[in-house]
Formats: sequence, C-alpha cells, structure tokens
Amino acid sequence: MGKQIRDYVIVIFILLIIGSFYQCKNSLSSGDVVFIENGKIKLGFENNTGKLVVFNDLVNNHNFIDQSVVNELPWEINFHSNQTNSSQIDEISLAKFSYSKPNPQTLILCWEDFDDMGKFKVNAEINLDKNKALSYWNISIDGLKDKVLTSVVFPKITGLKDMENEELVIPGWMGSLMSEPREVLKNGSGKMQWSYPGSLTSQLIAIYNSSKSGFYASCNDPLSYVKNFSLKLDSLNTLTYGMINYPSYDPFLTSYTPNYQAVIGSFKGDWIDVAEIYGEWAVNQKWAKESRFKNGLTPSWLEETALWIWNRGKSDNVIKPAVELKKRLGLPVNVHWHWWHNCSYDDNFPEYLPPREGKESFIKAMKLAQDAGVKAHVYMNAVQWGDAAKGWKSGKVRPYTVKDINGNERSHVFNIFTGNALVNMCSGTDFWRNHYSSLCDSVVNIYHTNGVYMDQTCLNRMCYDKSHGHEIGGGNYWVENSGKLINQIRSKDFGEKQPIFTGEGSSENWLPHLDAFLTLQASRERYAGVGNTETIPFFQAVFHQYGITFGSYSSLVTPPYDELWPKEFAPDNPEQPLDDIFDNQFLMEQARAFVWGMQPTIANYHTFLHSEKKEEMDYLLNIAKLRYNGLKYLLYGKFLRSPKIDIPEQEIDVSRLSIYAGRKKESVTAFKKRVPLIYSGTWKAEDNNVGIALASISDNSIPVDFSFSSKDYDLASKGEVYITTNKGKKLLNSYSNGTVNVKFSLERRGLCLIEIVSSN
Repeated sequence: MGKQIRDYVIVIFILLIIGSFYQCKNSLSSGDVVFIENGKIKLGFENNTGKLVVFNDLVNNHNFIDQSVVNELPWEINFHSNQTNSSQIDEISLAKFSYSKPNPQTLILCWEDFDDMGKFKVNAEINLDKNKALSYWNISIDGLKDKVLTSVVFPKITGLKDMENEELVIPGWMGSLMSEPREVLKNGSGKMQWSYPGSLTSQLIAIYNSSKSGFYASCNDPLSYVKNFSLKLDSLNTLTYGMINYPSYDPFLTSYTPNYQAVIGSFKGDWIDVAEIYGEWAVNQKWAKESRFKNGLTPSWLEETALWIWNRGKSDNVIKPAVELKKRLGLPVNVHWHWWHNCSYDDNFPEYLPPREGKESFIKAMKLAQDAGVKAHVYMNAVQWGDAAKGWKSGKVRPYTVKDINGNERSHVFNIFTGNALVNMCSGTDFWRNHYSSLCDSVVNIYHTNGVYMDQTCLNRMCYDKSHGHEIGGGNYWVENSGKLINQIRSKDFGEKQPIFTGEGSSENWLPHLDAFLTLQASRERYAGVGNTETIPFFQAVFHQYGITFGSYSSLVTPPYDELWPKEFAPDNPEQPLDDIFDNQFLMEQARAFVWGMQPTIANYHTFLHSEKKEEMDYLLNIAKLRYNGLKYLLYGKFLRSPKIDIPEQEIDVSRLSIYAGRKKESVTAFKKRVPLIYSGTWKAEDNNVGIALASISDNSIPVDFSFSSKDYDLASKGEVYITTNKGKKLLNSYSNGTVNVKFSLERRGLCLIEIVSSN
C-alpha cells in the first residue's frame, strides 16, 4: 500500500444541501414541480432543488412518497478525506440547480457551483420506459480534482410511505420474504443493507402490499460491479431507499459515471411478479447465455443425481453409508463431503492435504465409491487462509490477502472452539489462484475425488492492495478474477474424470463458472429459528433452467463434532436421533426442496435411520424416486406460478440447533411454526407441458380440488391431465374449453406430479 492511501481514512462527506429554500414544504403547487410520465408511472422533482417529491403509480392510483418529509437530494456523495486537513463537512451551499426536459419521458438535472468545490458538478438523467412502469437513472460526477470518491448513493429516494401489510423481497442466496420490514427496522438498527455481488444473488429489492402497489428497485448492470442496496427508517416511519455504488479508489480520477443504470419502478402483485420483472432482463444477460448448465457443460452424472448425502469425517462415515443408500434407493446417490481434510474445520485452511485418514485409505475409499457408482466432491474453502496455519506463520502469504483501506487484512473467527481466525485471500492475485487451483488438481488427479465444493465462492470482497494489479476498492474485478480461478482449475488435465466445481449459495454472476449451487435456505429454521422472514425460491423463479441447486441442513440427528476440535467442547453423544416432535420439520424441508426444483439432500445420514426414523426416510426416498421421473420439469423446467389451491395449515414443532457443532451445554431451541400441509411447485417443460409437483406433510389424506384457465400457462384449450406417483402414472381426466380441473385425494404424506398435456 502506498503512503497516499495510508494517509487517507474514510469519512462521510455527504453533500447535504441545507438552506432556507431546502426546508420541508407542507405542500407544493404543480408549478413548483417538473414532471415526467409515461401513462404508468409519474415522477416529479422540485424545480428549484431537484428533490424527488412525487412518485406515483398511475395504473394502481398509488402515491409512494410523502413529499412533506423529503429533505434530501436524490443522491449522496461520500469522499475519502485527508486526515490532516479535514474531518467532516456537514454543509455546502448550493449556488445553482437547473434542469432540462428533452421530451415528456426524460429529465436531465444539474447541480453545480458549490461553494469551495471548484468545478465540481453533478448531473443526473432519468428516463421512463416507453411501455413499462420502470424508470432508468444515470448519474455523472465531474470536477473531482483532489477529491477521491468513497461511494455514490444514487438513486436515493426518501419519504417512502407505509403501504401497510408490507412484504420485502430480498434475493439473498435462494431468496427471502420479510413481513412488516418497518417493524424489523424499528426494533433493530433502523437500517438494512445488502451487498451485490455477494449476499444478493440478483441486484434488486422490492417492497409491496399485494392489494395496493409495490416499489421495485434494481440495477441493469451485466458486468458485476460491486454495490449495496439499503433501506433506512426515519422517526416518521418513512423509508429511504439507496443504491450505494463503489467506484474504484483512484486519486487521479476527475469524473465518475457508473457503467450501468439504476432501475426504479412500480408493480402490483407479489414476489413472483418481482421475479418476472427482473427475469425479463436478467435471463438475456451474459451469465444466462454462458450458463454451464444451459449450454450442456455440466457432467451428466451431476444432472442425474437423485440424492445427495452431506456427511462429515472419515470415509467410513461418508462413503460406506452412501454406497448402502444407493443400493437401497436404486438410483444415483452422490456425496457432499466435509471434514475429509487434514486440518480441523474452519481453522487451519488451506492445509487440506493429505486427507486426515491418510492417502492410501482415502484413495481406497474413493475407489470403493466409484466402483459402486457413487461420486464424491469434497470441501475446500475458496477464499480463506487460517492465521494458525503453518503457511501463514511463514509470512509468505500476507502480501496476497485482501486489504482494507488502512492496509489491514480482513479476517473473521468462525471456529468458536479454537478462536483462530480465517483471513480472506484475494482472488485477484496469481499467488492465490495458483495455490488453490493446484490443490484442486491434487484432490481430483491424485486423490481421485469427483470435484470440489468451493465454499464462499459466491461472495465479493473489496481489496485496496494496489500491488495485486487489480482496481482497488470498488469495481468488478472480484467476479472476473474468481472466474479466472475457476477457469484455471478447469484447465488442468482431468482426463475422463468429469469433476464438478460447485459453490456456496447461489448467484447469477457465477452461472458461467460453477456447475451447481449449494442453497441451504430450504432449511432456514435450523440456523435462524422462526421469525418474520420466510424462504422463497427466488433464484429458481428467475434462473432454474440456468443453474442446478442442491443442498439442505435437513437432518434427523443432532449435529456432529469435528474430531480435530478441542476435546473439552465435544458433546457426549453427537449425531443422535432428534426428538420425534421435530420429524415434521424434516418433512417440510424435503417437501420444499422437492417442489422448488432442487436436488434432494440429507445431512448427517446414517443407516440406523431406516429403523429409527423409518417413515421420514421413506418419505425422502419416495421424493428422490418421483423427482427422478419428472426431471423434464424439476430439473430442466421453467418456474411458474402455481394455481390457487385451497391448502389447510397446521402448527408444527421446529428446532434450531448449531448446525455443525453441538456443544455439551447446548440444547435444542424449539419453536412453533404454522405451515401449509401441502407444498406445490409448477414447472413448464421444453415441450410446453406443465407439471405441478405436490408434497403433503400431513398425517391424513387431503382432498385436492382446483381449476385454472389453460391460457394462464400458454396451453391449448383441450388436453389431458395425468397424475404420477411412485405407484405409476395414470390419466386423471381430460379437459376442454380452456378450463383445467384437477380433483383427487392426496394420501397421507402423499407425493405426486400432475401433468397437463395439451392436445395438438
């Protein structure tokens, strides 16, 4: 790091315009506001300041903004400030604001002549879509001499009124739907923020009342520049939305214009409508067009996987149970393998080799697995180096770590038993890419695994070490260099092995690079308990036919404990059957994954479960069998909204317990949760047929009776309705005149696939 960067500290330098003409007005006449509209939405900006004071959904007659509380501009600019010369600037007088309106749907805003700011100027251009309830926002900043940007918040939309009964869509990993987000903000810090790429798999958030209207905020950036999305609640219960853009750190930069547009719009509907709005743009971008799955680059054995076992430890606890389960199921069973490595988990990474059970034993186990038709891909974190590892202590690693603005490493203690930290490695360095790709080469070619699960791959880090050769601070170098790393791994000579490389969570940005994504939110309650946030299959709704998803914490036993962790914290009896009251939680998790189009997964599998938890294991195996017969929908199909079905609900017991490491004094935290007794997922196959997966978790049979118009699914006005269970496939009825009727009784814990086949 150069002296110039070290001399800088991040301070907030917010261009807040405070003056008599900026005091809140209780009302504005139409002459005080300049408008643009397209028949669907209407935006209004105060003509002497540029504040956004009107955002109307014209179709649904909804006004989003309380103009009486708007006291900020639609942008905020933060600088790095030289520590010796200034601390914080709170007030800058504005000399001049102007605007132009080239056409009824375009507005150009200009702020300039700031006191003591030289030629500093901010321009914003807002364009309305000709046909949709969307607007596109650009910003450019000039006159940056001697001023280094930290972040640019744009657009910044204040005064968003409470629509009541609100729900917030957050496409974090698989996706979340938060009810009453203002209450969450009120009871928390008052602000929520999500990073992209990273915790957000897609670049948007949306808040709505499905009976009124919805506020849609996204970005049309196909190049994966780092940015955050934020919501802040004020004392008047109004929200401020902001998209926080992070330019690269460049002391010589004189101007800044993002390489993308922000998108602000309105809609009426729910999270599925949000997915459709975003998906219309997203599936036409590079990540979808270059998707490995869509382009037939994922190995056939991955696509044919009927069930994953996620076990940990030595091969006797992993490979042998998998081989046994494959024989029992009669379909492909593969392994997601943790704790195979030489170091303790979340500790001395990346000292993975040789395997903890020894080279010969490990290779022998892999041969046993592959001879039995079982594939195993193993865990290796893609970004971390432990500060207690021998390699770290040598001092040779530190130059290649992620650095913050002050030159410090970014680290975190995940291992609560040892207290040792893991330090982020920079994917922009040849050192880390060479080291990690060499490890992958070894575990596949020397130890004969079938691939690597690259933990924490779908994350983003901002690095300020200019010796790494990438842009520093913000930019889009992280995804680009992560892609280089994975391409370097794939460039190794694997012969006919066809290894897979998978990643944590899910992300549009990594669709061209990874073979599959570990999406664990189907079992969210196990790590987050029960609250106001529900998992939704948002990623599948947008990208199902572009990326394979698998994984679950769904387990019927208490968590394991790594034998390499300190003995004093080890529970007396790890991996013992959970109380029977939590069996329905396991069914719920498996039902969700099935109807959401995921490859089924069981964590901590043991053969004794077929006697101790027979009904639950039978349910899982039946899901695997039925799904295997419906891959045209549940693997290759496109997500659709399910027909409206009257489904009863029931309260079940839910457990939350440390996922990986039970502790002697730790006990299960129990919750009650009201859940539907039937889960449904609807999919369109490439042949245009529609499949509706249903999974009951009820102890009783449930009558199923629903109808829908064939037009809703682009089906012909007549055709046949089939029902497939593990007992076989049969004709349920025929339909005509464009109305599809489905009526039958779903047996206790029943599973089925309804197929609607149009007649030519």
